Amino acid sequence: MKKHLIVVGGPTASGKTALAIEIALHFQTEIISADSRQFFKELTIGTAKPSSDQLSQVKHHFISSHSIVEEFNAADFGTHATKTINSIFEEKDFVVMVGGSGLFIDAVIKGFDELPTSDLETRNRLQSLLNSEGLESLQSMLLELDPVSHGRIDLNNPRRVIRALEVSIVSGTPYSTQLGNRKKEVNEWNIIMTGIDFPRAALYQRIDQRTTQMILDGLIDEARSVIAFRDKNALQTVGYKEAFMHLDGIISLPETERLIAQHTRNYAKRQTTWFKRYHEMKWLSPDKPFQQFKDSLSG
Repeated sequence: MKKHLIVVGGPTASGKTALAIEIALHFQTEIISADSRQFFKELTIGTAKPSSDQLSQVKHHFISSHSIVEEFNAADFGTHATKTINSIFEEKDFVVMVGGSGLFIDAVIKGFDELPTSDLETRNRLQSLLNSEGLESLQSMLLELDPVSHGRIDLNNPRRVIRALEVSIVSGTPYSTQLGNRKKEVNEWNIIMTGIDFPRAALYQRIDQRTTQMILDGLIDEARSVIAFRDKNALQTVGYKEAFMHLDGIISLPETERLIAQHTRNYAKRQTTWFKRYHEMKWLSPDKPFQQFKDSLSG
């Protein structure tokens, strides 16, 4: 019998977790998390992990599975997630994968050729340029070497910008052209892609409300607990960067909240652009999305 991988994607705060759980319960199956920050056990509030109640309803994989001191990139996830999915398929006909990290989802459903290995000399040179001339200098360099990546990745994330530049420089070809290379061996799954299409104003309001709740839930204390690891890749992300600025005495708490909400809205816009590339994606309205999803299958 054909195996079906249901991918629930889309921007942050769009209700992916709740929809994925409803779908998994319906098919009595398990969930693969494809959120590049929820892998890390030290990060909970700032990554909007599923609640303990949600985790108790359905078995989740790749939630709190790694430490922030570990490197775990899209290629690693693609390898491990594919093995886990095939293992679940030994007993189930459906698996649900949910997340807003398009690159990690692509690593599973498309696969990538291996990227060039890291070049320490090039990376150190780029890091020195970042320290001396600022992030804008690297952004300009990326625009020249790889305009596609410049328009696609999080330009406020120095790690992402440096990695795209590093691969482009070492390989001699743009980073973006190497991400679309398919593996020769493709999984013979039926891929069903869906997501909730919130109107932008409503989505931004949800982001603002969630940011306020994160602050109330103790995001600053969580950031304080991991500040010794602030240079790790896992913490070069929205929420923690602003919290560290507050802990450094650079910005006030209200400004911290404002910047987190603003940067999260920017991130959601980039996520939406990414997922709109999938022409096969079935977009659901926020009103009773699970019922719409079931109807789309029968239709």
